[in-house]
Amino acid sequence: MSILNVENVSCGFGSRKILEKASFRLLNGEHVGLVGANGEGKSTFLNIITGNQIPDEGKVSWCKRITTGYLDQSSTLTKGKTIRDVLREAFSDMYLKEQEMLFMYDRMSNCSEDEMTAMLEDVGEIQEMLEHSGFYMLDARIEEYANGLGLRDIGLDKDVGDLSGGQRTKVLLTKLLLENPMILILDEPTNFLDENHIAWLTNLLQNYENAFILVSHDIPFLNSVVNVVYHFDNAIVTRYKGNYDNFIVMSELKKRQLEQAYDKQQKEISHLEDFIARNKARVATTNMAKSRQKKLDKMDIIELGREKIKPIFSFSSARTTGKIVIEAKDLVLGYEEPLTAPLNLRLERGQKIAVKGVNGLGKSTLLKTLLGIQPPIAGTVELDSFVETGYFEQEKAAGSHTAHEEIWQEFPSMTNAQVRGALARCGLTAEHIGSQMKVLSGGENAKVRLCKLMLRNMNLLVLDEPTNHLDVNAKEALKTALSEFRGTLLLVSHEPEFYQDFISDIWNLEEWTTKIV
Repeated sequence: MSILNVENVSCGFGSRKILEKASFRLLNGEHVGLVGANGEGKSTFLNIITGNQIPDEGKVSWCKRITTGYLDQSSTLTKGKTIRDVLREAFSDMYLKEQEMLFMYDRMSNCSEDEMTAMLEDVGEIQEMLEHSGFYMLDARIEEYANGLGLRDIGLDKDVGDLSGGQRTKVLLTKLLLENPMILILDEPTNFLDENHIAWLTNLLQNYENAFILVSHDIPFLNSVVNVVYHFDNAIVTRYKGNYDNFIVMSELKKRQLEQAYDKQQKEISHLEDFIARNKARVATTNMAKSRQKKLDKMDIIELGREKIKPIFSFSSARTTGKIVIEAKDLVLGYEEPLTAPLNLRLERGQKIAVKGVNGLGKSTLLKTLLGIQPPIAGTVELDSFVETGYFEQEKAAGSHTAHEEIWQEFPSMTNAQVRGALARCGLTAEHIGSQMKVLSGGENAKVRLCKLMLRNMNLLVLDEPTNHLDVNAKEALKTALSEFRGTLLLVSHEPEFYQDFISDIWNLEEWTTKIV
């Protein structure tokens, strides 16, 4: 049974086409992955089907009495509530029923016999419904899901207003999964999860009885959980059965077939045009030439999609540092309380270190403390006097400047052509370059920030989850650039398959933490 039908939806921004006559259907029990390069319209499509954006053309229809749950990249939480309060909102209907039942119990002390009978019957029905729904096991279920996605390490009594953007996203994801809607809609849910939490989410989605729609650039995750793929490319949406690997095989086959058909048609067009040119002026053959012209006019011309601009990242090395780039002695990480035992760390010239560990142990805190952005609770950090650092922060608010202005403000001596050329090398088109940072997709935003790093000379490159939001081609380009970088690298990433080929060592915070992991 079709749960969702999207018919001939078109959408654009100015002269830029995002979707053109896109059609889509979601069947009961399907696990759908939306894939495609950054900026191809996946998040826009989710906004359209959830009613947050009106398409220029087309129709979206859901079947009746469907409950949906949507986690997008810009969901927010209100200060003043604890994490536990927010998670309990997933069961607000049940808590309201409980309050109704307790209110009737209070009234029973002062009511007539007939009212008592009616209230006892109502209370019995509510009690049965709550028991059937597992209401009296809700706290255990909340704890299970919170543990699975790493919220226990943050503390369920913490005010959501004090959380980082990544932590807020995890709270919203946990709440959404607890609600167990008939249709889950998830936009890059693994961006702020570590390996253990991704494994937990993978297991949950593999066994999810209802349908879901998922946007992700995490290929192993996609392969594990989806059975249908929709590919977004050049404003066209194409459906493929199977997981991501099957999509790659089938799309390559389709591409080759289209190219062969295009070549064949171009040869036929050339022959027809040649025949017409040679014969249209001769009386004896003019009718034959007209016949060929009619055939040519009626022909459905095959068009090949424009090739995507593949980013080319490269990082320039500054002058050589001393042998010891960073040395930390008796370093204790933390904010109000310690996150680690005293650490003695040494980062040597040319090393490429990956920092790993479950969320909440202080990976980002470690980077900021080593760079002097955040003071340690105890201990000292010493950087080589010739260190020139490039730092990619995990979370950075997008402003109203265009991508072009974002670069030009930081590098005012560059010409207009140089700025545009630098952004183009990062895979951004003219439309992206003139767009405000806040309207760019997460991947396009990350490319602008990586562009800034490319324009510096650095001997220490510090990257905090740089692959969040990046599409497959951008990840491969970044992997190549980091492999070829001649300086020292400190990298936080939840994707071992991204860094394992070029990393020289791993720092595991699980071995240093004072928390129970």
